[in-house]
Amino acid sequence: MDPRYPPAAETFRERVRAFLAEHLPSGWRGIGALGDDEGRDFLASWRRTLHEHRLLAVSWPEEYGGAGLTKIEQVVLAEELARAGVPSGDPSDTFGIKMVGNTLLRWGTEEQRRRFLPRILSGEDRWCQGFSEPDAGSDLASLATRASLVDGHWVLNGQKIWTSRAQHANWMFLLARTDPDAPRHRGITFLLCPMDQAGVEVRPIRMLNGGDDFNEVFLTDARTAAENVVGEVDGGWAVAMTLLGHERGEEAAINPILFRDELDRLVRLARERGKDRDPVVRDRLAWCYMKVETMRFLGYRILSRYLRDGTLGAEASISKLYWSEYHQRLSELAMAILGPHGLVPSGRRPIRPYRTDDPGVPDSSASWANIFLLNARAGTVYAGTSQVQRNILGETVLGLPKEPRETHDAR
Repeated sequence: MDPRYPPAAETFRERVRAFLAEHLPSGWRGIGALGDDEGRDFLASWRRTLHEHRLLAVSWPEEYGGAGLTKIEQVVLAEELARAGVPSGDPSDTFGIKMVGNTLLRWGTEEQRRRFLPRILSGEDRWCQGFSEPDAGSDLASLATRASLVDGHWVLNGQKIWTSRAQHANWMFLLARTDPDAPRHRGITFLLCPMDQAGVEVRPIRMLNGGDDFNEVFLTDARTAAENVVGEVDGGWAVAMTLLGHERGEEAAINPILFRDELDRLVRLARERGKDRDPVVRDRLAWCYMKVETMRFLGYRILSRYLRDGTLGAEASISKLYWSEYHQRLSELAMAILGPHGLVPSGRRPIRPYRTDDPGVPDSSASWANIFLLNARAGTVYAGTSQVQRNILGETVLGLPKEPRETHDAR
């Protein structure tokens, strides 16, 4: 592992910094410093600016709307945007650009790429992910949604859940079982399905914090064209693993930056409340610092492989397990520093329900309380529970026997 970037990447870094200096407002402190309405307006305008300058998907070929740059330049861009406290796109771009777009570059047909990729970048198509089901969350291979080919169309029946931003999407990429008699990881097909049809019903799920980002999606004889298969029929598991690898690739670059910014904010909170002289608090802060620095070098190791061949193996599970369990310890310390004030949250709560709050956010008790109760608690569940990550590491890295599973014939 070499943590140094080549000269060409550093040249591109200077270009990105010049772009940020030109296009960010004077006195910019990070998107977290904006109010809710102001933040939404800025995000929409900022995404248009990134698109106009071909900075939404810099490693995509130019014929699909990208900039034709390398993956290392893609990582440099992600780092500099994170340091500046600006997003690399809007929330839907996680599904459109990072996940299904990159997957189409690997598995899609030329017709699929030319049809979908430019519309993802323009924002005309907004995507959601149809993987999890009521009985198939982290154990994704248990999915039960069925797809049957009828008169040139796949007919879909089943239910998806925890489908983020489905109410804003007009397309869904999903996994469906096309051969119910095949073994668990076979007989599954990766499909692209339009949302704007009578057979698709979206029901938002109201969360305890008042948000409705998650949804249930019911598919009742929903239809999608036969050519909207990505990869091979019954071979969707390999496509899905590629997609999940893309989901975590850039995170290795930006997670250490965001978590370090959050730790610096916690140190300031400790000083403001006079807790920085408490030896127990100081010891716990030092532990957090050590963990964030370890995360940085773990990220370099992950990036070395991602930049080499665009894939992630067991490193993805190591990283997910590491940061999600660290974050719970940090948020517990934040609540200990707040003391009774944390029991009555006031101020702005996090806009993002994942990982850290936005850079530049006001240091409110509502921010820390929601990070503790929602963001950090959920971190060891979404994108694969800690138990599942340990199973993956035990089986693929340590070579331990696979965990016994109940068969369909079990009594």
